[in-house]
Amino acid sequence: EVQVVESGGGLVQPGGSLKLSCAASGFEMDVYAIGWFRQAPGKEREEVSCINSSGFRTEYADSVKGRFTISRENDKDTVYLQMNNLKPEDTAVYYCNRYGGSYCIGGPFGSWGQETQVTVSS
Repeated sequence: EVQVVESGGGLVQPGGSLKLSCAASGFEMDVYAIGWFRQAPGKEREEVSCINSSGFRTEYADSVKGRFTISRENDKDTVYLQMNNLKPEDTAVYYCNRYGGSYCIGGPFGSWGQETQVTVSS
């Protein structure tokens, strides 16, 4: 079964950090670009970051540039999202998904996982 499983979310104070993990199974993760997405209450899902299959090219939404870092360990079939200096507006459910190929183009392609909740609040 093709799936991704997100983990690492939680409750953190403004300025704090979290590291999310996206573990893949059922497909060769190392040939796909992987993206992180989030959806806040009352808002549409948005792309937060993306990393190409080799890990050498990354993209970030303007709202998270300089604070979030995406990385991957293909030998572990896992992609990470290190989130620093978290703000209340980062509160959302976070998802990961693969793209249709090696680069971050064409939008998410696979099935959505279970998501992980990130809450930033004092």
